[in-house]
Amino acid sequence: MNTVTSIAATETDEFNHRFDQRFAEKMAEQEANHTPSMTIIATKGTLDMAYPPFILASTAAALGWDVSIFFTFYGLSLLKQELDLKVTPLGNPAMPMKMPQGPAWIRGKALPVPTSVMSLVPGFEGLATQMMKKTMDQKGIAPISELRGMSIEAEVKLIACQMTVDLFDYNKSEFIPEIEEWVGAASFLPRALNADVNLFM
Repeated sequence: MNTVTSIAATETDEFNHRFDQRFAEKMAEQEANHTPSMTIIATKGTLDMAYPPFILASTAAALGWDVSIFFTFYGLSLLKQELDLKVTPLGNPAMPMKMPQGPAWIRGKALPVPTSVMSLVPGFEGLATQMMKKTMDQKGIAPISELRGMSIEAEVKLIACQMTVDLFDYNKSEFIPEIEEWVGAASFLPRALNADVNLFM
């Protein structure tokens, strides 16, 4: 290898080394300045299924994430001013029906009643709802209204599905004023496309 070729090879190696080093620094800087983002699609309006979106959203927002929740179909009921959420055993075979109170021999015990039978008993949905609320209260679990308030304080963006509003003939006055947008799927999807995490509930 002659001297000129040797010098050229050395300069190329030095350039590649500086480039790799600068590239690594830029990537690290970009990562450090990146704000994680998450979108959640909330589709269910039962008491038990109201917790996951608000718990995950408020937690992520507390960690500094940019969070948006798109409420569609029955999930839209989670944005109503008056929350009347119920829990039902119908179609939920994993539902543990444990007695939150009563004598020691039954308290905390799961009721060995098939959900198919539970769903046929008049008033069982109301009983299941009260039992769930009582258990949550005893365990110190915050009510949905409080979790929703925490999400709002943490600047979680609450987005209502306009199509669902039109479908069910809802009036916007029924909902909380903190809703950021009333849009359809076409407007929400670009936000989801740019998010780091997307969840469907």
